[in-house]
Amino acid sequence: MANFFYTAKSFNGETKTGNLDAKDIRELSQILKGEGLILVKAVTEKEKGKRGFFPFLFPGKVSITEKILMTRNLWIMISTGLPLVRGFSILAAQSKSKIMKRALLNIGQETGKGKSLFDSFKKYPNNFSELFCSMIEVGEESGTLEDVLKILSLQLEKEKEMKSKIQKALIYPCILITTMLIVGILLSIFVLPKINKFFTGLQAKLPLSTRIILGSGDFILKYWLVLIMIFIVLIFIILTALKTKTGRFIIDTLSLKIPLISLLVKKSNAASLIRSLSSLLSSGVSLIRSLEITAGTVSNFYFKQALAEASLKIEKGEKLFNSLKPYQDIFPYGAIEMIEIGEETGKTSTILKKLAEFYEEEVSDIAESLSVIIEPVLIVIIGAAVGVFAVSIMGPMYSILGDI
Repeated sequence: MANFFYTAKSFNGETKTGNLDAKDIRELSQILKGEGLILVKAVTEKEKGKRGFFPFLFPGKVSITEKILMTRNLWIMISTGLPLVRGFSILAAQSKSKIMKRALLNIGQETGKGKSLFDSFKKYPNNFSELFCSMIEVGEESGTLEDVLKILSLQLEKEKEMKSKIQKALIYPCILITTMLIVGILLSIFVLPKINKFFTGLQAKLPLSTRIILGSGDFILKYWLVLIMIFIVLIFIILTALKTKTGRFIIDTLSLKIPLISLLVKKSNAASLIRSLSSLLSSGVSLIRSLEITAGTVSNFYFKQALAEASLKIEKGEKLFNSLKPYQDIFPYGAIEMIEIGEETGKTSTILKKLAEFYEEEVSDIAESLSVIIEPVLIVIIGAAVGVFAVSIMGPMYSILGDI
């Protein structure tokens, strides 16, 4: 059975969209025909998340901002006693994302038919994570959906805040690198060929550094199309490799070995998993299930492995801090000890929340420090490149003009 998103028309010419489970398109068409509808278009949930030939570049996902707004507004609507079907219609109307709008309309239809919120959200794994769906399930079962949605909105806000801080810290270095590349390309295309023509006309003997710079300009000008193709192919290979287990393993290993970068990786992953674990535990999810879900939220291979193996040890009766002790080298200093205090005092969820806030602040500080370190290094590199260019080009030019 596959879940199809369909577009159909009634005999009156009205368009209707929705989701239905069917073996294939033929069965879907028969089901809709029985409801007085003619199938116009249908795609599976997997196909719906793809765009063109590059699904890895343009994934059909909803932004975290959209999720925050939806979660917060849903929490307010439930707290005021608004019926879910009506609530999802309002949420869909408020949404700017077509993907989110369509998902919310379908979730509203499903809940109107008596399906649970968990089952309805679960049909959109590309947009709503396992953590999100599991917390919704617990909220429905325990009658604490309002509280769970409040925790979820806070969780999403903290995720967005941490990502935003890291991105802001790296914006300036990225601008510097991009500017340097653009200037280099423009010099190679418009300036170096003219300088090369000048030196060639005078039949001057040039130093090695000058010949290398002028030769690189000629090479770029002659083979620019080939270089662009090579660049695109390399990007494609790198992005494809990152989706493989081996590629992710290599990147995750290197990221934990490079000074300063490793500290940022450790604390950002620790903050993310501790925040997720705290949210799940405070919502009433069992510790073992919380660890399994949290393992899916972290990106680093070693953190995934630590959580997966910890859940197996806890099943055998070990405590959380004991099961994580063998992985002290990947966790920031003091994290395991704080978890131990939380278990001894019976306040694991509260301590994890405070620990997550602490590491989120540290991630922000490290990202800013990284930016402060990268900026002068890039300025020195740019200065050195300008110096080499000036000496290699202007030196011979002054020498020739002096001889004339």
